[in-house]
Amino acid sequence: MALWDVLVRILVGTMLVYLGVEKGGVFVVSTFVGVVLLLTAITGFCPLYKIAGISSKEETTAS
Repeated sequence: MALWDVLVRILVGTMLVYLGVEKGGVFVVSTFVGVVLLLTAITGFCPLYKIAGISSKEETTAS
């Protein structure tokens, strides 16, 4: 995962967890999604990226 991808996941995940904890109710789903985003940012592995065959890392060209 690229650095920008990790930072976005941490930011959005933190906001979703906070929203779920503060509001409760229907927002419990946002807590789950936020935790998943935080875990994928920490581990550097996203199963959906693997399934789709995409990567956010820049490709380096050999010269």
